[in-house]
Parts: sequence; structure tokens; C-alpha cells
Amino acid sequence: MNTTSSIRVWPGTPYPLGATWDGSGTNFALFSAHAERVELCLFSDDGKRETARITMPEFTHEIWHCYLPDVRAGQLYGYRVYGPYEPRHGHRFNHHKLLMDPYAKAYAGQLRWHDSHFGYVVGHQKEDLSFDTRDNARYMPKCQVIDPAFTWRDDHFNGTPWDQSVIYELHPRGFTMQHPQIPPELRGSFAGLSHPAAVEYIKRLGVTAIELLPVHSFVKDRHLIDRGLTNYWGYNSIGFFAIQSEYLSRGNIAEFKTFVQVLHDAGIEVILDVVFNHTAEGNHLGPTLCFRGIDNKSYYYLMQDDQRYYNDFTGTGNALELRHSMVLRMVTDSLRYWVQEMKVDGFRFDLATTLAREHGHFDPDSGFLDAIAQDPILSETKLIAEPWDTGMGGYQLGNFPPGWAEWNDTYRDTARRFWKGDAGQVPILASRMAGSSDLFDKRGRRPWASINFITAHDGFTMYDAVSYNDKHNKDNQEGGRDGHDGNHSWNHGHEGHTADPEILQRRYIQMRNFFATLLLSQGVPMITAGDEIARTQHGNNNAYCQDNEISWFPWGELNDQQNSLLEFVRHLIDLRREHIVLRRSRFFKGAEIPGTEIKDITWLRPEGDEMTEGDWHQQEDRFLRCRISGEAGERFLTIRGEPEPDDSFELFLNASGDAIDCSLTYPTETGATACIVVSTADGCCTLAEEDDAASSSNERRIAGDSLTVPAGSMMVVRYSRI
Repeated sequence: MNTTSSIRVWPGTPYPLGATWDGSGTNFALFSAHAERVELCLFSDDGKRETARITMPEFTHEIWHCYLPDVRAGQLYGYRVYGPYEPRHGHRFNHHKLLMDPYAKAYAGQLRWHDSHFGYVVGHQKEDLSFDTRDNARYMPKCQVIDPAFTWRDDHFNGTPWDQSVIYELHPRGFTMQHPQIPPELRGSFAGLSHPAAVEYIKRLGVTAIELLPVHSFVKDRHLIDRGLTNYWGYNSIGFFAIQSEYLSRGNIAEFKTFVQVLHDAGIEVILDVVFNHTAEGNHLGPTLCFRGIDNKSYYYLMQDDQRYYNDFTGTGNALELRHSMVLRMVTDSLRYWVQEMKVDGFRFDLATTLAREHGHFDPDSGFLDAIAQDPILSETKLIAEPWDTGMGGYQLGNFPPGWAEWNDTYRDTARRFWKGDAGQVPILASRMAGSSDLFDKRGRRPWASINFITAHDGFTMYDAVSYNDKHNKDNQEGGRDGHDGNHSWNHGHEGHTADPEILQRRYIQMRNFFATLLLSQGVPMITAGDEIARTQHGNNNAYCQDNEISWFPWGELNDQQNSLLEFVRHLIDLRREHIVLRRSRFFKGAEIPGTEIKDITWLRPEGDEMTEGDWHQQEDRFLRCRISGEAGERFLTIRGEPEPDDSFELFLNASGDAIDCSLTYPTETGATACIVVSTADGCCTLAEEDDAASSSNERRIAGDSLTVPAGSMMVVRYSRI
């Protein structure tokens, strides 16, 4: 192994952090406020042999740095950091452990579990107060110096406005693992996601953005590997700048950039699910892989009374200390890197409440939220919070500041409970479908602040939500303890798979109810990949560890019911896109539109008269009806500069066990004709241009002044202008 005497070492600069190749050599910079010495370790191309160990010569502003004029892109490296090992005082330095660079843009190789990864002697009676002297380098992935060069095509893609957005949540690996048209060597990678067959499917579905489960480099938990399982979802980050290596078929980050370019060319945004609330190093008994060995006291949110232990608001053992300026800088540097260098369009922040905790409590004016708000780049991206964590006071739905959208789990629960037939859901569902103004109509926020969903990666798929009353997580090998118990699901008379045609028909009607409710509500709808073709996980509502057919997208020939559901969803998305009243940028007020005598939204009884205050308190009601006026469409595009109204719509939701006869009241001021454009009972979903064609086989024009809404179904009537 070479020493610094045989390698040219120049002082370099403290910024930028990480390893930066400038075309001549490479600058290395690592933050550690409490380290006594830092060694940069260089490795052979295969990562098996340490070829040099260099003491970092410079320490500026708590950053260790040097410049190596002879190091090129592709070089593998890691760090050894010297300092006190005093867990009770927050220090866990152990120079026997090779550490990953938090700013590394790529990692080579996989983490192989071994007891030497732990800073203490595993099994010792003193636990983490003991000290382990074994070298773990042979089992560690190595950081890699990258060449960031990439030729972007002139990119005029400006994204999609929030009020026009439809999000599609998918797994970057599972979506293509079984696709027959994608070459096997590309499946599970971004090259596979860039394949025309994958892109065309997403584009034809009509969604405007894909939200990828975590792509940051993550660790596959030891306890899962030992049981023959894996961390499939990836919510266990260890590097916030590097892509999980198995998602790159060729091992080059240019593959991800190509993927983004291809999606943008198709008019589709890319949103990343990011996990900054914790790291893969776990609690005080976790491994020493990166942050813990570099500067534990700076990077982690430690207990004040005994710094041996970690504050844990996430259920994972630790939380990053975003109150520290350099940790906050790492997070914002990462976000800017993905926007500026990788050109992604936004982020969904896992357990975002943790990121905004100050002195243990959620603060809407926290350093993290303020840093995002003032950043001219990040503040213009799509920002989505999962507005909760597992700590005290962690549920903060509706409390994030302007500029943020939030996952609205009350939308999911209310929609499921209403269609299951639970009592007392009518007034709550009305609020959720109208954009949840009770939660978000403050500080100038808009309906798009509510990310509406029926399902997500975490929980039942839509098919399973209508096919199982209980979770069936046996394959996770946790004795059924994992996963939520309160699923608000309904098996329609049989638990799990069945060939009974009546039960299957009711299940598909219920899925159409869910999709119609979701896609015709105000706010931003999010669809989980595979729900549109009735994907099942066989009752597993926590498939985080299942990298197999349980989780993968089930490409293959669809049966008639699946095909019908897919077309139904496509048409609903088209209907939403074509009519601005179905995706307003302002909250309804339930009041007359200025300059007219028409209300923007009116809630009606089956008989057609407006609901009274007493009607809202009928706990046993399972019927909801509203009229959305075309004048509420906010469209001001005519040549004369006058408002151009949209069509008006009436939505009928009947979760009762009986058909309900409804009287229609035509909006006579528009000279409208009425047409059924959605009927979940028979799978009807037609577009305006189809309805206007006299020869259309889908035409459902209403001749009279009444309508019967079948039991357990939803109908939508469009009043089109003459």
C-alpha cells in the first residue's frame, strides 16, 4: 500500500463537499467537526485492495480536504476517521471502520453483512460501550469518483401545473421486472423504465408525473437478509447523492439522466420519494457505515440527558439532526443536485414532520422548511410532505407552509369507509372531494395542497382493499405483527381469491367507485401502479421486503374485467383533463359566483333540492350528490375577454344497499342537455366529444328529468351547453 510520500497531495479546497473531478484531478472534502484526523483510502478497480492511505492535510471551517492531481474519474475510495470513542458523550469514532462518503455520487459493490461493521464488539456484555478493532473494508461498498458529463437535449419541458397533475406512484425496479417486451438485462433498471414499452404505457394511461419509491443508495437490513428477504421499498438510505446501484444496468449515472430525458420528452414529470428523516445506521446498537463514524454528534439528533442514545421520531432508531447547519446543508445540497444535475421535477418527503422538528416539536417555521422556502431552485419544484412521523405530536396534516402539498390520508380513509357503507361519512367525504378546505384553505394555499389517494405502496392494493377484510402477511415472517390493522377494507363476502362471478363483479364496481371518486375530486390524485389493472399482493399490506411477484407489476395478458378497468381509468383521467371544473385551482365557497346567480357547488338531496344543515347530520345516510357549476371553471380565454364557462356536472354517490331515484333539475340558464358520462355499475365512462356524436355507442343521453342510481355505485351527469 502506498503512503502519502509516493502520491502527489495538494491542499485543495473545502468546497464543494465530496469527491469532485475537474478534468485534471480530484478534490476531496469531508465535513467532521469533532474528528482528530481523517484518512482518505484509495482502492483498486475491483475494490478488493487498498492501494493508498492519505492523511487529509487541511482542515478549514470544520471540513477536511485535499486535492489529488493524479486521481481520475472511476477511482474507488473511502474514509477512516480518528477521534474519541465516547458513546455517552455522543462520539463514536472508530478508525478501524472504512466509511462511506455522504456526498459520494456513486458506490461500487454491495454491503456484505459482517460483525466488523459495528463499532463495538457484537455480543459483548457492555454492548456499544465496548470497542471493536476489526477492519471492515473487505465487506464495504466503495465510493466512486464520477464524471458527471452528459449531453442534455435542449430541454424546454416546463412541467405540469399542480392543478393539472395526476401522479402515478411506482417502484423503479418492480415496474419492469416482468415486462415481456423489455430485454431481461434491462428489467428492474432505469434503462428498463426508459424502454418505449414502459414509457408508452405510462403516457397512454394519461398521468402527468411518476413518483418513484426511493432511488437513493440504501442498505438491505441484516435481519431481512438472514431470513432470505430484502429491503425492497428502499426506505433505509445511506447515501443521498448516489443511485441504488442495482437500478443502473450499466453502472453509470448517465442511465438515470437518459431516463429523465425520455420521460420529459413524453411530457411526464419525475418525482423522487426521499428519506432524510433517518439513516440506515439505526439506533445505538446499529452499524458504523457512514455518518456515525464521521461525526455522530453532529449528524444525529441525540438525547440530551445521555448522548449514547438517539431521539427516534421515525421508528427506525435514529433521526438526522437538521438543526445542525452542515446537516441541513447536506440535505439541501442533495435536493439541488437532483434538480440541477439530474433534472428531476420534485420530491415526496418521507415522514416529513421529523425534518421540521425544532427542540423535539414540529415547527412550520423550522430551519428546514425556511431553507426550502427561500431557495430559488427548490421552492419552485413540486414539494410533497408525508405530514406525520411516529413521535409525539407527529401528525401534522394541513400544517405545512405554503408551497407544499401533503399526502391526505383522511381522504383515503373516508373514501374507503364511505364505499364500505360505514355510517357518518357523508359530510366528511363531501369536504374531501371538494379539496379538503377545512385542512388546507389558509395562508393562500390551494386545493392542490391535498394529494388524494385511495392506496399507496404502504397498505393494500386497490384490488386487495375490496377482496380482504384482514391482512395476510405470512410471507414477511413477522408473525402477522407488521402492517396496519385498520384498513377499512371489505372482501364482499369472501376472503381473498374467488371465481364467483357475482363477487368479482361487485369488487370491480367498487374499484370503479374508488377511481371515479379519486379522479373527480378536487386536489391532486395519486394512483398506485397496478391498481388500474387490479394488481394483487394476495392480502399482504406491508410488502416492503418482497422483491418478487408479490410486489412486481403483473405484465401479461389481461382478462376482460382488467381491460375494462384500465380503459375506465384512462377515460376518467381524460375527462378530468378536459374539464377544468373537475380540477379547480381555487376552493369552492358554496356561494354565488360574482356576476351570476349561480353557486359554484351545490349539495343536493335525491329529490333535487339543496341540503339543509339537518341533512348533514343524518348518520345513516350513505348517499352524496353535488352539482358543480360550469361557471366555476375559472376559464377566461375567449376572444372578447369574457369568461368561457365549462360544462356543469352532477356527481351521485350511492353507497347504500338500495337503488335511489333522483330528480334532475336542469341548469336552465345554460340551455343544457344531460348525459351520463360515468356509471360505475356498468363501467361506462365517456368523453365530451364521444357524447356529442349521435352515432356513439357509448352515448347515454338522458331524455327525462329523473335518474336511478344503482345500489353501491356512482354516476356522473354532464350538462353540456347548446
